[in-house]
Amino acid sequence: MALLGTLVNAGAIVAGALIGLFLSKMREQISDTIMQAIGIVVLVIGLSMALETDNFVALLLSVVFGGIIGSWLKLEERLNNFGKRVEQKFEGKRPFATSFVSGTLLYCAGAMAIVGAINSGLQGDHQVLYTKALLDGFTAVIFSATLGIGVIFAAVPVFLYQGSIALAAEWITWFIAEDLLDQIILHVTSVGGLLIVGLGINLLRAATIRVADFLPALPLAVVSAFLMHVL
Repeated sequence: MALLGTLVNAGAIVAGALIGLFLSKMREQISDTIMQAIGIVVLVIGLSMALETDNFVALLLSVVFGGIIGSWLKLEERLNNFGKRVEQKFEGKRPFATSFVSGTLLYCAGAMAIVGAINSGLQGDHQVLYTKALLDGFTAVIFSATLGIGVIFAAVPVFLYQGSIALAAEWITWFIAEDLLDQIILHVTSVGGLLIVGLGINLLRAATIRVADFLPALPLAVVSAFLMHVL
């Protein structure tokens, strides 16, 4: 079921928001420890995905050229600026609007949402979205405890956004030959895994990696799989 991971993710946001309503502000040390634990798990998942490939040259080329394209397009900068503009628009407004907008941006604007949804659609693998659900559920607890119930409604755009990607990915599988599809899954999984490694490093605050700049590597992975199939 292509939407299972997305359903779990949206449900985790709702559950986290409801829990947050009954909690006082969580101690910073506890929240940091939980975030570090999640970061380690995200890093391990990303590495396991990246190492599935047997063609590291194609992986390297996809990531390098994808990063060049993303840097040229300034994807990370544009994404951050968009988030700031939206938050400024709602600054000083009701806490409901603030928590809803902040939650939506946080949950949707990331490589994990895209890679996880693609994996769900292409091969029914929801592992990435399950991990994202834990991360989103925890942040929903914090948002809800500090900003109120508005974050619970962020589950709706998350479901629509990730669900659309997952269904589109599943739809593609109906029209592609099985051997080519296997190559596409392998390449997209390995490239997506590297992006998730970057997210894990960011969560651990070990370095600052502009993960969004590498998003063009995903379509390049599809192109490389097609070229390898044809040549």
